[in-house]
Amino acid sequence: MTAMDLKLIKMITDHYWIKRDTVVDKISFKGRTFYNKFEKVNAPLNQAVINDHLKGDITVAHSLVNKLSKVENIVIDYNGRDPERFYHKTQLLLREEGFINFTAYKSKTEGHLHVYIHKGHTTLHEAIQLGKTLSMKLAAKQPKQWRMFPNDEMPPEYNILTLPYEVYAKERGASWSKHM
Repeated sequence: MTAMDLKLIKMITDHYWIKRDTVVDKISFKGRTFYNKFEKVNAPLNQAVINDHLKGDITVAHSLVNKLSKVENIVIDYNGRDPERFYHKTQLLLREEGFINFTAYKSKTEGHLHVYIHKGHTTLHEAIQLGKTLSMKLAAKQPKQWRMFPNDEMPPEYNILTLPYEVYAKERGASWSKHM
């Protein structure tokens, strides 16, 4: 994983989240209780921190929503057993919906993927609605084994994702898009 591969995500780098061994925070949200193990660090997310994460010394996460409630990426967090099939169906759906810039990354667990759909400055509400729509269309084609981020079913502190470890596949404005 190179620094350039991570730059494709356009992460919020003015802070980051680090995973602790104990519960850091207890959050009540919409009648449910969440136990957060990630602690917010108000320091820049720099290459040294990223390198420690990639070596496995620490687990680091980044926020998906910035201070102005804008989102750069809509993310599908796939936790199933067949990443090849899932990615194939997902890329076909994303192309059909007009998304030409997306990247799939491998997470720490074997077979799990994070598919970052590079949407650009999008309001949080619009990103949540778009994520729900994409999830519904994807669920029509295969069993649901993923979560969409950002979402409104969890507290804002949970709209974070651990940094990816390796690029699985990427799509950048392919030549086929001019024929659509």
